[in-house]
Amino acid sequence: MTGTSVPVGRPALTRRRALTAALATGASALGAGALSGCGSALASDESTVRLWDPFSGADGGLFNEMARAARPDMPGTRIERTVLEWGTPYYTKLAMASAGGRGPDVAIAHMSRLAGYAPTGLVDPWDLDLLAEFGVRQGDFTDAVWSRTQYKGATYAVPLDTHPFIVFFHPEPVKKAGLLTKDGTLDAEAFSSPERFLDAGRELAKASGQQGVAFGYATDTAQGWRLFYGLYRQTGGAFTLPEGGPAEVDPDRMAEVIAFMAKLVDGTVNPKRLDYAAAIASFTNRQTAMILSGEWELGTFRAADKNVGAAPMPTVFGTPAVYADSHSFVLPHRAHPDEEHRRRTHRTVAALLKAGQIWAGAGHIPAYGPVTRTRAYAGLLPQAHYKSAQDHVVLDPSVWFAGAGSDFQNAMSQVLQQALLNGLSPDRAARAMVRRLNTFLAKPSPA
Repeated sequence: MTGTSVPVGRPALTRRRALTAALATGASALGAGALSGCGSALASDESTVRLWDPFSGADGGLFNEMARAARPDMPGTRIERTVLEWGTPYYTKLAMASAGGRGPDVAIAHMSRLAGYAPTGLVDPWDLDLLAEFGVRQGDFTDAVWSRTQYKGATYAVPLDTHPFIVFFHPEPVKKAGLLTKDGTLDAEAFSSPERFLDAGRELAKASGQQGVAFGYATDTAQGWRLFYGLYRQTGGAFTLPEGGPAEVDPDRMAEVIAFMAKLVDGTVNPKRLDYAAAIASFTNRQTAMILSGEWELGTFRAADKNVGAAPMPTVFGTPAVYADSHSFVLPHRAHPDEEHRRRTHRTVAALLKAGQIWAGAGHIPAYGPVTRTRAYAGLLPQAHYKSAQDHVVLDPSVWFAGAGSDFQNAMSQVLQQALLNGLSPDRAARAMVRRLNTFLAKPSPA
């Protein structure tokens, strides 16, 4: 693709636009280099579907491949991509453009962010009958992911993928430690309680000759929260965040999870202080046998070890649950959308979903079920070995202030770092997290 992006103009001040500041905390300005790619949200012909996304690098290349593969299913239509900087700049730009009715035809958003967009009217609902006409139905998606697309009985997001927090491993030391099954998959039973997990980690350290299980969390704004929330949901404990508060959670179970995390980084299983980059390096350099990380690092790991293995996050606390998020398609608000063009947009998204086998190359689990049920996907390793994670995914709490790249994730991770790095006791850390939860809940919702 060629071309440049045209910045969206300043819309008139409206209530919807005023709400956008709350949806992108900490964003005061967008740098001039925030946009790249091809196309404007404002100028194009009727056969063009304008799409905004945050996919750069390898993901951006795969998305272009997917768009080319989708052409036979959307004849007469071309996709015009605009690639924006991921994180706060992306969500600020999307919110501002949607508030003024000047956004693209369709955009990618993390599902965990939907609670900040659907209630404020920044995105419009999808027409399920139209999607069904083009071969995409609710039954094609797992209940765990589809349930998060809903607001007041309407569907406000169409999932592209699930990207879970999983385990990667080098097969040789894992086999040496006796933790590999005959079919080459991870022996999940060996990790099925806090004690078994820690014992397995120590065996992996012996087998690797250096470290057992890497986890890079120090100074990171999300990793601590990702591991904590997935494990907490495995305990079966409540985590309900009603508007205005207080948080309905179980501090004892929170403390239990924090205590386990602290033992995981006590120096016998994993070095006490590992930041994200150091953890990645320790695994790619084979200093450690296993790493807890997002599947989005598959490309990095496979470049260092073409036989790298992977598995869903083990069920440590009894109830299957895997922390995840989902890249999803959303429809930025239009006061008077052109019906024929909306139809074209629905068809385009359906075509992209059907080309999901290409997207799986990045490690993401395609959300469209017919893709993951093919023989081709079954032969895609190690992706097929963690496909089952999508059946038990848990996303961030469905509240406006949570989600990918949020201050909420950072605030929770800061408390966890105090427990893992500075000796804050698990019960005090749990209480500190509850206080921060209640502080967020006390803030008025944009909706």
